[in-house]
Amino acid sequence: MVAVIGDVHGCFYTLQNLVEKIRAKYPDIKIYCVGDLVDRGNYSLEVIDYVLSESIEFTKGNHDLMFYAFYRDPNTSMAKNWIQNGAATTIESYINNVEKRDEHLNVIYNAPLFINTVDCFISHAGISKFYQKYLKEYFLNDLVSLKNLLESDLFENHSVIWCRQNLMNIGKLQIVGHTHRKDTFYDHESNTVYLDTTAFGLNKLTAAIIENSKVIEMIEQPTFKDDSDSRWKYYL
Repeated sequence: MVAVIGDVHGCFYTLQNLVEKIRAKYPDIKIYCVGDLVDRGNYSLEVIDYVLSESIEFTKGNHDLMFYAFYRDPNTSMAKNWIQNGAATTIESYINNVEKRDEHLNVIYNAPLFINTVDCFISHAGISKFYQKYLKEYFLNDLVSLKNLLESDLFENHSVIWCRQNLMNIGKLQIVGHTHRKDTFYDHESNTVYLDTTAFGLNKLTAAIIENSKVIEMIEQPTFKDDSDSRWKYYL
């Protein structure tokens, strides 16, 4: 059994309270996150610090990678797109702590694009149907080849960090974020749970409790007002 949290986007107090709710009911459960820890919300630095202190593993999100690229690979389109995608609050959170920013950029670099647990397959945006022509039936038995394929496509619209296309049914439950909604959504055809419930838009942060490809429970935490700004409410 695992817990998987949706896109946090700098909403530190909301995340902290959600994790406390999870651990109150499932004290020993392993917790993961689908990425997009940074941007838009007010506390990107605090979110990454907290995730590290609580041993919460996460997959890279597109916002995490844009943040990384801006400082480490500034000539890429990923870096150039960051400023238009809610970067200001992230920049502000690190403005007096450059050493911490560099530490966190290394953490993002080392984070995986996907996490394949016994209970579910976790990534930021999911495995697109685009890959059906490339992936064999038992591709989850060769995660090295899958990693290499997905890394080669990071700048594409069908990539595992950007995809908003239809996803593959990979034979086990996929847990993804990226596509924000008011509530969680289950796509039966691809057997995918979408977990981004727009925390940065002053809605809520959601965690799914998963066991053997089945959702046991959804645990929610309404967004704390201090975590974000009302200007983002239009995303709902």
